[in-house]
Order: sequence, then C-alpha cells, then structure tokens
Amino acid sequence: MESIGVAEASFLAAFDSVLVDDPTLFDFNGALNRKHMHAVWNWLTRDVVPDLPQEIETAVICDTPVEAVIDGMVPDILTKIRKIVTEAQTSAEVERRLKVQLGGDDARERLPIFINALRCRSLLAKATSFGRASNTLQDDAALGTALQTMPWKDAGIAALLLHAVVGQSANPSRLVAAMIPLAGGSTEAIIKGAGYGPLVEAILAHSQSQFSRIANQNGLFADADLVCKAVARFHKLVRAVSGYVEFERGSRWSMVLGEITKQMAQRIEPRLREVSADVSQSLRRPREGADRVDSDRLLAALNGIYLLAALRDARESLALNALFDTIWNETGQNLDVLLTRNLEVFKQNPGDENTAHRLDMGIKMAEIRFNAEYADILRRARDAAMNRRVERPA
Repeated sequence: MESIGVAEASFLAAFDSVLVDDPTLFDFNGALNRKHMHAVWNWLTRDVVPDLPQEIETAVICDTPVEAVIDGMVPDILTKIRKIVTEAQTSAEVERRLKVQLGGDDARERLPIFINALRCRSLLAKATSFGRASNTLQDDAALGTALQTMPWKDAGIAALLLHAVVGQSANPSRLVAAMIPLAGGSTEAIIKGAGYGPLVEAILAHSQSQFSRIANQNGLFADADLVCKAVARFHKLVRAVSGYVEFERGSRWSMVLGEITKQMAQRIEPRLREVSADVSQSLRRPREGADRVDSDRLLAALNGIYLLAALRDARESLALNALFDTIWNETGQNLDVLLTRNLEVFKQNPGDENTAHRLDMGIKMAEIRFNAEYADILRRARDAAMNRRVERPA
C-alpha cells in the first residue's frame, strides 16, 4: 500500500484493534483489511467529509486526542454515509458510482463493516481493556459473567468488539471455555444459535492474521523472534477453537480452520526443511581451502533451532507432526555428532578461534534443542580445555 499522511495514519490508528493486513484468505465481520480502510479513507475525505483530514491534523498539532475528534464527528459521518448507501439501494447508477469511488467491489462489500466500526468506535478501547483484564481473571465463572456484558444481540458490533478483545487475550482458550456454558453446549449449531458465534470467528480471524506476521520474513535478516511468536500465537488460537468447539463437517468454520492450518503449514514447512542442513553446514569445517567460519549460516542455523523449539508445542496445530519428528531427530543427531567433533578438535588446539566460535554457537543450539544441563556439560568441557592451555608450561 502507498505511503499515507499523518491524518490518515491517525484515523487508521483509531481503528487499529480491528484492522488486519494481507494476506487474507477469508473475510470476517469483525475485521477490516487495511487496504480497504485506505480506500474508505480516500472516499470519505474526497466525497463525504472533506474537512475530516484538517480536523484530525489540528488535533495532532494541538495534542488533542484524535479519537475524541473522530468520535465527535461520527454522528455526522454516519448520517452522510447512510444517505449515500440508501440512495445506492434504489439506484443502479448511484451504486455503480459508489463502487468506483471506493475503488472496486471488495471495498464496497466491506463498507457495512466499516459503518459498524464507526458505530462502536468509542467502545473499541474498552474492548481492548476488557481483553487485557480477562488475563487477570482467575475464575472462569467471573470471566463468563464479564463476557455477558458484550452486546451479543447485535452480531455486527459484537464481532468487532470481540476481535479487539481476542487481540489482547493471552489465553483465548479461557474465553471459549467461559463462553460454552453460556451458550449451553459446545457444538457449532448451539454456539451459533445462542449468538456466540462472533467469538469463534474472532479467534479464526486472528489465527489467519498470523500470516501477515511471517510474510516477507525470509532470508538472513528475517525476524526469527517474530516468526516464533507468530507460530506460538497461532497454536494458542487454533487450540482455543479446535480443543473446545465441535465443528460440523463441511461447515464454513470447519473449512476456514482447515484451510488456514494448511496455509500456515505451507509457510512454515520450507523453513523447517532447511534447519538440519543449516546446522550441519554451519558447524563443519569447509571441505576445501582455508578454514573459515560461515557466520551467516551459523545465524541461520541458530534461528532454525529457535523455530524448531517453537514448533515443538505447535506442531499439532500446524499438521506437521511427521515432518517435525524427522527434522527434530535428525537435527539432534547432527548437533550431538558435530559438537563432539568440534570439542575434540578444540581440546587438541584451544587456540583455534574458528573452532571456538563454532563450538560456542553449537552450545547455544544444544541448549535450545536439548536442555540447559547438556549445554552446561559442554561448556565445562570447553572451559577445561581452555584452562589446560593456560596452565601448559611455555
């Protein structure tokens, strides 16, 4: 998406808790794609409320809360939008013009979601606070009571507020566990019939949003920590629904869950397949020429081990059990053999800086792949070799 100005950035920030980024496979009533919001902003400021950018910029300059300015303008904005939408319902020409102004069918189809977001704009901050507060509620009954304060009868508003809530929930499984008694059962039909479907949809939407967190995180300068956090978050979200909700075969929820699981696995699998080779190549001396340390390969190997550790708990949610087991065992065997080999070389020549560097990085990998005790054994053996070098007479 093209760069945006201060006014638009401030406007989008007021809706940040319900915004999602590409890639998105499925649309949900509680989330707005940032690219669609960009199109809506252009339409609003050009054709509906041209004074909106100036009002926001003035608020920024005067250090006035932008949210308060937007909320104050919401009634007028809603009135003007509803007038246009009503005219479009009875005029093909007005509908055609509206689609053009919004930049296409996709943004036009999502306009009702934006209208709902405007309607509950002032409640979004409270919803995010609710999400954070839910992390401190130890009693499931108390959490269930708190959930009942949501406007469940207005599904459109509930969808947006629950998206904001789930975004702050450290353990979404607790939300689902607290919701099921309120719904009267755990089957998809019961949950939907009782009006609690927006919570499940919010969790599915956030699961899909993990795609954008790992998008473009490839190569040497990828943010390995961000990828690992996305994997862990995906697992928590997927387990929150798959572990509690009885999905109907062939339903949209079932299809969405299956597809986002497949897509996440496809994004992770190529990285997983590289781990064993990166470890082996980085901890070996070059077969030809002078010895040198491949720092890039060592970093890639370390990042791969971190990913492997993150996948250990999330593998079931990603349907990568068989591949993970293979890579996990293979990497463990390679690490064990290569660390033993490097340690023997280091004992013979403690002054070899290249071997020392490989050994240090290998020990870090071993601590993540195996445990701290094994890593400490290796460190003590390395330190003993260094001490013998110091004590050796000249």
